Amino acid sequence: MVAFTGVKVFSATKAWEREQISERINEWLAANPGVDIVDKVVTQSSDSEFHCLTITLFYNTPKQARAS
Repeated sequence: MVAFTGVKVFSATKAWEREQISERINEWLAANPGVDIVDKVVTQSSDSEFHCLTITLFYNTPKQARAS
């Protein structure tokens, strides 16, 4: 397993949320410059009414931020 210092989870159940999930991820990446994504997991689950999409990012933070 790859070592990591943080995890960020993005999930969406409604269709419009699933359509916007990539924008939410890009906004988070822009707000957190320097994070190094080391792994990811994409999970889809559903029942008779809802379809949930979850994207989990495993990352390392810059060494300067960890020292603070």
